[in-house]
Amino acid sequence: MPQTESPGIEAAPRTRLRWWTELPLILLVYGCYSAGRLLARGDVSDAVDHGLAILRIEKFLHINAEHPLNRLFTRNPWLGIPADFWYASLHYLITPALLVWMFRAHAAHYRAARTWLMTSTFLGLIGFTLLPTCPPRLLAAGHGFVDTMAHYSSYGWWGGEASAPRGMGGMTNQYAAMPSLHVGWALWCGVMLWRFGGTRATRIAAVVYPLGTTLVVMGTANHYLLDAVAGVAVMGIGLLLAPAVMRLADRARERFAPGTSGAPASIVSGGCETSAGERIPRQRATRPGADAKPGAAPTDTGDGAPAAAR
Repeated sequence: MPQTESPGIEAAPRTRLRWWTELPLILLVYGCYSAGRLLARGDVSDAVDHGLAILRIEKFLHINAEHPLNRLFTRNPWLGIPADFWYASLHYLITPALLVWMFRAHAAHYRAARTWLMTSTFLGLIGFTLLPTCPPRLLAAGHGFVDTMAHYSSYGWWGGEASAPRGMGGMTNQYAAMPSLHVGWALWCGVMLWRFGGTRATRIAAVVYPLGTTLVVMGTANHYLLDAVAGVAVMGIGLLLAPAVMRLADRARERFAPGTSGAPASIVSGGCETSAGERIPRQRATRPGADAKPGAAPTDTGDGAPAAAR
């Protein structure tokens, strides 16, 4: 079945992308994202107020699925421990792996897919800055949430500060919960697997991974349901903006790096012409009559006059 194109991830003109330029770019963007999260810590009291406001909205709408999921994960280690490993690792493993896979196996779509992911990530950073949010696990105990990462910390490398390794919690922003980029990135992975996987197994993984991540982030009390919804919305906006971002990048490249737009540079000026009988050095002489149309008089390669007229 032919694949239908979607805004932002359609096949782009083939460009000379190289891993030694792509890898520093991705590391730079991720470094800016990580540093931005730390700089956007915000006030703790505001973050708590925002978290409680989200919880009140969900209760009013009867969509506060975090409580039953969190109780389920807390009471059943066979669910809670794998969920903690899922939350602490897959986000940082599967997304880069799929970027590499897209680069190697689907180069025509790679640039658009990468731009979509990066654009959405920066939009998420704006959300962290404007709306610092306390996750459910950091609310007062009276709200009924258990931090499963802390509860099962003896089984993994994490401590009681999100998915950071023990002793490194100060290097994370625990109030960067709205939107959930765990869910957003998982959605991106699902779209890539669905569109380009080509097998039933990848189609199943394309559905299971984002849905499973959504359940995990709520069950471990790291996000509210509305955080996950916001993560999906950010990815949708990023998808719509990606073509414009690529066009801006192309214009900047043409402006600051002439000759890299993909069109071969001409070595002869536009208005330069040769006179009759003049040949460019080392030019191969054309065999007389080789390109003549049927019925046309043969011409001499020297002065262009018909042979019969000499």
